[in-house]
Amino acid sequence: MRLRIGRRTGAVVATVTAAALLAACGGGKQPGGAAAGGDGPSAWALTGGTEEVFRAQFDAWDAEHPDQEFSVEWFANDAYKEKIRTAVGAGNSPTLIYGWSGGTLADYAANGKVVDLGDSVTELNERLIPSVAANGEVDGTTYAVPNTHTQPVVMYHNKEVLDAAGVDVPTTYDELLDAVGRLQDEGVTPIALAGQSVWPELMWIQYLTDRIGGPEVFQAVLDGEEGAWSDPAIVEATTKIRELVDAGAFGDSFGSVNADQNADTALVHTGKAAFVLQGSWVYPNFLEAAPELVESGGLGYTTFPAVEGGAGDPANIVGNPSNFWSVSADASEDAQAAAKEFISTQVLSDDVVDDLLEIGAVPPITGLEDKIAEQADPDHPSFVYGLVRDAPHFQLSWDQALPPAQAQELLDNLSQLFLGQIDPQQFSDAMDATL
Repeated sequence: MRLRIGRRTGAVVATVTAAALLAACGGGKQPGGAAAGGDGPSAWALTGGTEEVFRAQFDAWDAEHPDQEFSVEWFANDAYKEKIRTAVGAGNSPTLIYGWSGGTLADYAANGKVVDLGDSVTELNERLIPSVAANGEVDGTTYAVPNTHTQPVVMYHNKEVLDAAGVDVPTTYDELLDAVGRLQDEGVTPIALAGQSVWPELMWIQYLTDRIGGPEVFQAVLDGEEGAWSDPAIVEATTKIRELVDAGAFGDSFGSVNADQNADTALVHTGKAAFVLQGSWVYPNFLEAAPELVESGGLGYTTFPAVEGGAGDPANIVGNPSNFWSVSADASEDAQAAAKEFISTQVLSDDVVDDLLEIGAVPPITGLEDKIAEQADPDHPSFVYGLVRDAPHFQLSWDQALPPAQAQELLDNLSQLFLGQIDPQQFSDAMDATL
């Protein structure tokens, strides 16, 4: 089974690498709008993933609006995050700002850096899964709209590895801990973890905190309540993380595993690890790198285990509800108008929904059950869609939900916790100092 490219996206795949190289070298059409001091609309977006779907949207717009063509520049994830914050702060951002909502969007809105999208998104919002659309709002005003697929964090596993160890898919934390020892006896790493990248470690503290204490615990952090990081649910979550590390759940070398190189998922599909907790965005990696494993049904996926006695609903999920477009308040009026029209006509249109489904991505649009069932490989997208559709709560990744400075402190302290350089109480004390 190979990654399937949709009828519109296939036409641009051959140009992706060349165009990305031109952008990286400063060639090609440069950004207009606020970022370049011009009046034309512009956008910055990320390479990889669903890049070809975005390119098709801009191509479609440009063909219909030759006098309002978008100047688009493409960035790798980490480079983009640094550049966009600087550009927005300096009033030099592109017209369309690609983001994750959360604390960064709230900061943009508070400082008048993004505009109220108003009536331009009314029709789109009516089609969106409400829990996803809500992430684009700040104090009841829509400043951002989802622009791609929804991305919950899922527990992927290699069924062949589990069968060889006589391990069932764990439904509780205690069962997971028990499976760690049995998998070690088979000479495999129980759980692949890209500790060098650090952000995959967030998935563990998020799910454990939610399962133990529910979403109210992190909401107290977002609200800046004194001592919120010392909530018993967070302390128990970090204690369980240390329990897993000390039990050898992640092996001895997780600190050198890099997610950007798909090294964690590679451990699973090569049979060197049993599980990986990752966003659903890694499924195309499995499709490309291990088509036989996927086609044979050897790749499994499930929800994060429940914690017995926990207050959180086991149906809650964490991850990225989607990525989002906002419109820069520093762009010219004409560029803003073009960006709003682009959002209302191109973003998650019927064609885009079809293109996303054809590459295994799941758009956050209501009523897609029948379309998903018609796909050549419907099982995984049906699973992901059901998670998002039915989740009582969808918690945004903490490094995006928090203000940038606090998010960096979280990543630094979480890395130290996993590496055994600080203990759970020291972690809470350090994070409480950021409130």
